[in-house]
Amino acid sequence: MDATALARALLEPVPANRTAGIEVVRAEDGAAEVALDTPDALRNVIGSLHASGLVALLDAAGLAALVAACEEPAQFEGVVPLGAAATMEFLAPARGRLVATCALGADERAALRPLLAGESDRARIATVAEVRDAAGRVVCRGGFDWSVRRLPGSG
Repeated sequence: MDATALARALLEPVPANRTAGIEVVRAEDGAAEVALDTPDALRNVIGSLHASGLVALLDAAGLAALVAACEEPAQFEGVVPLGAAATMEFLAPARGRLVATCALGADERAALRPLLAGESDRARIATVAEVRDAAGRVVCRGGFDWSVRRLPGSG
């Protein structure tokens, strides 16, 4: 399913994502792409995107990939993914237009499937994403461990 519109509706209004100017470019079939143009307000002392902006970008890419695992929008109603742990690797200054990509593997999709189908109310998922600059260089890699649950009475 192309879940781009759903991912945009869920992620772009989040205050941290709005502040960073994060936009969902694509969310489909368990894969996602999110982007931002490095905002002046989030530049560090060398003029590149501050680590907090990179965390927000990797977070949004992982979340959009989770949304993109849905087969229909109703499957994500009442689903609350919460980050449990994160790792980051800074590889180069992150400047200008930055694009983060994340794709769920077969194991992650299999772990998420019972929750989305309403057969379970919890799942543990790990996502890995990378951020590239406009020249295509990987400037950052990171992963999130998610505790994903469905709110009681939803779905």
